Amino acid sequence: MVDSPRASSSSSSLPPPRSYLIFMRIMSKRRTWVCLFVAVYAILLSSSWNFLTSVLSWYKLQYTSSPSPSRIPAVYASVVLGAVFGAMSMVAAAAVAVPAVMVIWISVVVLLAFFGKSRRDLVVEARKITREVFGFVFKVLLKEGNAVAAVCAVLGYFLLIRKDFDSV
Repeated sequence: MVDSPRASSSSSSLPPPRSYLIFMRIMSKRRTWVCLFVAVYAILLSSSWNFLTSVLSWYKLQYTSSPSPSRIPAVYASVVLGAVFGAMSMVAAAAVAVPAVMVIWISVVVLLAFFGKSRRDLVVEARKITREVFGFVFKVLLKEGNAVAAVCAVLGYFLLIRKDFDSV
């Protein structure tokens, strides 16, 4: 039995399932992306707040349970808090930077295409640009995250020590 071209073309052009169409219609709306963005930031904020309270309660337990208070728990707690807030700042900056970088990348590639680059040269240049741009963005995000982490760790340490001296 030989398949006719008509039968094979009708089987390959099946319409997508209704659930897929509904999903694509929902995801194509700007407000959906805004809601997802807000939801992700709310989850990050909530989890960081919970983490902050758990680290502070651990620190309080360490400080009150030891007969001679040591500064080691304060250092540990401030470093952990600094690392968490540094990582969160990097995630927040990446969420803002990635769409902007993509727009810039597309603009540069389109400009290269307008200036008469061949397709092969355009692909090579686009790969180079992609590598350079994402390398630069990664370095900037890492520097900003480290700076935020250091500031949060130092501030956290001095706030914890000051709190300890106020309670003594």
